[in-house]
Amino acid sequence: MILLSKMDTYFFIVIVHILVGFFLVYVAAKAYKRTKYFPMLVLTFGFFLIVTGDTVLGDFLNINDESTIKIIEELTEISGFLLVIIAVIKS
Repeated sequence: MILLSKMDTYFFIVIVHILVGFFLVYVAAKAYKRTKYFPMLVLTFGFFLIVTGDTVLGDFLNINDESTIKIIEELTEISGFLLVIIAVIKS
């Protein structure tokens, strides 16, 4: 039996989250490429912002202030959700 620490479990969950999120972005991009339907492109970019804002962006920014990182991550996610809403309304 393999016992994982809480931190190992957390990192495993984050990796799965990133993989599933980027798979969603990949599928949406493929659908846009196949259909050339502009709202699908907006939806793809919205999903990309949601995934990167939630998991990746904070790790790539070299900002020491945790609250600033959280604000940037949240604004990125909100932008992604707004793009998803726009894409749904346009379709």
